[in-house]
Amino acid sequence: MAAERVAILTAMLQEMHPIARALGLRRDTAGGKAALYRGRYAGTDVVATVTGIGTQSARRATEELLDAHPVDHVLMVGIAGAVDPSLDIGSLVVPEVVIDAVTGAEHRPASSPCNQPKGRLLTTDELLHQPERLPGLVKRGIVAVDMETAAVASACRDKGVTWSVLRAISDRAGEPLTDDSVLGLSHPDGSAKPTAITRFLLAHPGRILHLVRLARGMRAATSAAAIATTSWLDAQAMPD
Repeated sequence: MAAERVAILTAMLQEMHPIARALGLRRDTAGGKAALYRGRYAGTDVVATVTGIGTQSARRATEELLDAHPVDHVLMVGIAGAVDPSLDIGSLVVPEVVIDAVTGAEHRPASSPCNQPKGRLLTTDELLHQPERLPGLVKRGIVAVDMETAAVASACRDKGVTWSVLRAISDRAGEPLTDDSVLGLSHPDGSAKPTAITRFLLAHPGRILHLVRLARGMRAATSAAAIATTSWLDAQAMPD
């Protein structure tokens, strides 16, 4: 049965903006501090918000949205880091299982209306920049990593709401240059910290090209994720 009311969550504004444009969503200025968007697409009422980066922010934002807005389904959308070496930048990841790196809990999303689930997605608050950790993840069937989905899944489970996830590859896990200092260049919603970036580049001029590659990967992934979101909504709205 098609969901009549869908909530779309992203961790960052950069992930939300292409989706809002593709779906024709409008910013709800009554949404308070949270970036809240509303609209209707393919016969489905859509409410969308930006959770912020990391598991704590994701869980809190999911709970707040579900308490304030009755929905039939939650769709988590965003970028991910590739573990599977066969995944190219911009590739779509629709996992069979999402694993919480801290608790080990496994969460299974609802069946996808248009994508065949494959592989396991690991959610962690760490930036996995150590290449020696990748072989162990590959052995566990993990294809990609993110920083929010398991927390969203846990909140949805507790609230009795079904959920799905669409992730697109923006970069590769195990890249030594993508360390915690890179995470410090943005605010919790993913927006840039210009002063921090300037200081970083002055201290590490040799990493400019790496940041450029990350930005290009982000654009490719957020575009792919937005396209996948429209396809998901189109497919789920079709009669059985």
